Amino acid sequence: MRHLTTPISEAEILSLHAGDAVELSGIATTGRDAAHKYLVEKLIEAPRPLSPDDQALYDELMTFLPGGAIYHCGPIVRNEAGRWHFVSAGPTTSIREEIYQDKVIAAFGLRVVIGKGGMGPRTLAACQKYKAVYLHAIGGAGVQSAAAVAEVLDVFKKEAFGLPEALWKIRFAKFAGIVTMDAHGKSLHDDLARKFDRNFEKVVKES
Repeated sequence: MRHLTTPISEAEILSLHAGDAVELSGIATTGRDAAHKYLVEKLIEAPRPLSPDDQALYDELMTFLPGGAIYHCGPIVRNEAGRWHFVSAGPTTSIREEIYQDKVIAAFGLRVVIGKGGMGPRTLAACQKYKAVYLHAIGGAGVQSAAAVAEVLDVFKKEAFGLPEALWKIRFAKFAGIVTMDAHGKSLHDDLARKFDRNFEKVVKES
């Protein structure tokens, strides 16, 4: 088991390989469809100067995302005495963010993308170019994943996007995942797809 704490260095990422088990600690953000669309269209590709609110959020994200992580997750949350807590925080299917993820990795200096199901060639290329990895989280274990969120530090765009789609700034404490896409161009998801195709072709020929 490899232990990583944000901010993560390029050397640490390069030492990881597809198949490695990782425990991640440190600051991260959640982000699903609305968040990724916003990050790209309103913060990364928008003409400068940004609006004051967008600039303030951009500046805040740049204090912890470089060397950090984004988690494809729409958490179930509760508020107790003015403080937010994650009740369940299972991963969201990641491929929906494929059209945005490479740009987000590049613009914010991300080292880790977390989700389920893997991603496509654009994200894999960005992981290789900018030295990042994709961690496959445990699906169907939302309560267990929430237990690894030690603290909710802040929430952004809650009113605009709603609770599941908001950007939640969190602190992980030994969040577990498997590296399935590494910075060396290796994707276990691609390997599995090729194996399936070969086996399928074999079955068809023998039938």
